Amino acid sequence: MEVRGPRREENRRLERHNTLPMLTKDDILASLQHIMDPEIRIGIVDLGLVYDVVIEDDGKKVDVRMTLTTPACPYGPMILTQVKDALDATPGIEEGKVSLVWEPGWNPQTMATEAARLKLGIW
Repeated sequence: MEVRGPRREENRRLERHNTLPMLTKDDILASLQHIMDPEIRIGIVDLGLVYDVVIEDDGKKVDVRMTLTTPACPYGPMILTQVKDALDATPGIEEGKVSLVWEPGWNPQTMATEAARLKLGIW
């Protein structure tokens, strides 16, 4: 049975208000800000380990492309899991993916924020 009249218009208004705004790269980076590299004790975003965020399908699919400080990072699996968990906990994301990449190689002198470089002793 189709609802007509004012009630139908009210339902449409509610649908518009209940939709989430499309996620941006900054939104995703903010949701990852708390994830730290436990050896260095600096956030992965500030270290420059997150290379890119690809958002597709109106924000329902998100792929975080990132690296680690070294291929032998003993905390790598834990960090990748934390990133995936953060994506899964972000409202609106239906499919979160973490892609580990090694190119370009991580260089804190050019990829880390100024605050992170100071903590690392890089001027």
